[in-house]
Amino acid sequence: MPRNRDLPTGADRAQDLLAHVRQRLKSIQFHTYTQRAVQWATWSDNGVAPLSWQRRHWVLAGIVFGAIVVAGTVIPTGASATRQPDTAITTLDLPVPMLPSDVAFADAQNTASADVVDDTADWNIVTVHSGQTVADIFQKNGVNPTTLQHLLGDAANASGLRNIHPGDEFAFLRGADGIVRGVRFDRDEHTRVIATFDSAGMHQRLIDRLIERRTHVAHGVIDHSLVDAGAQAGMSYSMVLKLADAFGYDIDFAQDLRQGDSFTVIYDELYREGERLRDGDVIAATFINHGKRFSAFRYTDASGSTLFYSDDGRPMRKAFLRTPVDFTRISSTFTAGRMHPILGTMRAHRGVDYAAPTGTPVRAAGEGKIAFRGWQSGYGNVVILQHGGHYSTLYGHMSKFASLHNGQHVSQGQTIGFVGMTGLATGPHLHYEFRIDGAHRDPLTVTLPKPEPLPQIELARFHSQTQPMLAKLKTLEATQLAFAK
Repeated sequence: MPRNRDLPTGADRAQDLLAHVRQRLKSIQFHTYTQRAVQWATWSDNGVAPLSWQRRHWVLAGIVFGAIVVAGTVIPTGASATRQPDTAITTLDLPVPMLPSDVAFADAQNTASADVVDDTADWNIVTVHSGQTVADIFQKNGVNPTTLQHLLGDAANASGLRNIHPGDEFAFLRGADGIVRGVRFDRDEHTRVIATFDSAGMHQRLIDRLIERRTHVAHGVIDHSLVDAGAQAGMSYSMVLKLADAFGYDIDFAQDLRQGDSFTVIYDELYREGERLRDGDVIAATFINHGKRFSAFRYTDASGSTLFYSDDGRPMRKAFLRTPVDFTRISSTFTAGRMHPILGTMRAHRGVDYAAPTGTPVRAAGEGKIAFRGWQSGYGNVVILQHGGHYSTLYGHMSKFASLHNGQHVSQGQTIGFVGMTGLATGPHLHYEFRIDGAHRDPLTVTLPKPEPLPQIELARFHSQTQPMLAKLKTLEATQLAFAK
């Protein structure tokens, strides 16, 4: 309750009393001194001895002492009137909070040398170059073999460290003594490893790095080349190649491409922590070639197999590649009669000659078995593949073979040899033949067998996923066409 300032408190009364006593004492003392002086003079004149002051002194002392006692009694009483009543104090046995230094020490124990695992520390970053191994990089940067063995002891680390590529990065953190105290690397695209070393051994911290896919749409019109059109549409070179691979079974991009052909593609790119990491995949695309429209959709079936399919649910991947080598030009076509450049006689040319630099890889046109691998007159180094009971392919004039043997099974696209000019050849090229039941067919025009479509249940799932993308592609095509006009 607040104090009423109009009423005097005990403390006020005590102060007033002390002031009054002091004033009274002064008055008495002054009067006494005056009287004493008069009396002294009188006594001196009369020759009478002065009265003893001892008694007066004791009287004054008594008065002063009484005033002090009264003040000492009143003041505390008055002062206590303004205090709140005393409350009981309870003591709790609480844990003492950790000081910042204690927290840092605990974190260091839990994260194993936290002072050296900070990503903001001064790491020395090293980029992997072609031909380098992890052992080379670690040795060059002063990391002892024992440390590397500790890292390789983790199976997940071992897989990442043994499959490094040019452009990958390692980071090393050194102590004041120059000894490497920490190593940082990415074991895969989304996991970063920070390993530190001390007297207790190796300590590891894993950082999950966010990977996101960003979808893009591009439209291009062929003017000079597919690569140029892709670049104009904002696509990287590798993404243009992925687009070509999607349609590679239906379109010969070396021979069939025409000015005015166009494409529309939906693709994605991978970003890590906001920075572009690499190209993703072609998701869906259309390609208009010679006025004919082709569609390709990336689809993963129930078994987990991912392929490109046409809009009717048939795999874009055919039983055979149209061209089994990356060539610069076709030097000779399939014909019933031509002048042989070496023999100088008219004879049938029962295949196609693809001119290419010596050493260019030659791929198996289809899945099959090696029926023959060796030397044949005229063909030089030659491989013959048997594809089931009806189809076979021949590859001649190769400079050397891949590490294969007769009777071995090969997959479509697998390298079986390399371009050369062995046998009767005037320059490096691949002589390629296509046979059905032993009869030669023109590889450029032969009708290749169509693959079977997806099963009904799988086909329904495929259409539910691809129809929206197909509609989007058609809308984009129409928009680009209207814009061009």
